[in-house]
Amino acid sequence: MPRKKLSFESVKSIGLALPGVEESTAYGSPALKVRGNLMACIPTHKSAEPDSLAVRVGFDQRAELLETAPEIYYLKDHYANYPVVLVRLSRIHPDALPDLLGMAWRFASAKAPKAKRPVRKTARPRS
Repeated sequence: MPRKKLSFESVKSIGLALPGVEESTAYGSPALKVRGNLMACIPTHKSAEPDSLAVRVGFDQRAELLETAPEIYYLKDHYANYPVVLVRLSRIHPDALPDLLGMAWRFASAKAPKAKRPVRKTARPRS
C-alpha cells in the first residue's frame, strides 16, 4: 500500500507545532523560521530535485544523514558550504519527519536571533 506523499503542508503542520516556529519565506519560497532564523524551506536553486525540502542541520549531522540514508538525503554543490541537507519528500517516512524537524529546530534556535543593523552615527567634527 503506497504511503501518502508528503508536501510542504505536511512539513508546516509539524514544524508550526514546535516552540517559536513561524511561517515565512526564504528567497521567495515558503519557509519555517525560528526567531528569524531559517529552519526549513522549499529549495529554490535549480540544482535541487523537485519535491525536495532544504533543512538546516549541522555539518556533522548532515554527514551522518547522507551516509545512513542517501536515498532520502542528498546534497548539491550549491548547498555544500551551508549547514543544510536536502530531503526527498517522496522518500522520507512520515514518522521520520518530526525528528528531522526537531533537529532543525534545535540548530536554528541555538543561533542568536538576527539583529537589526545598527544605525551608524556620524561623528560631528569638533570646532
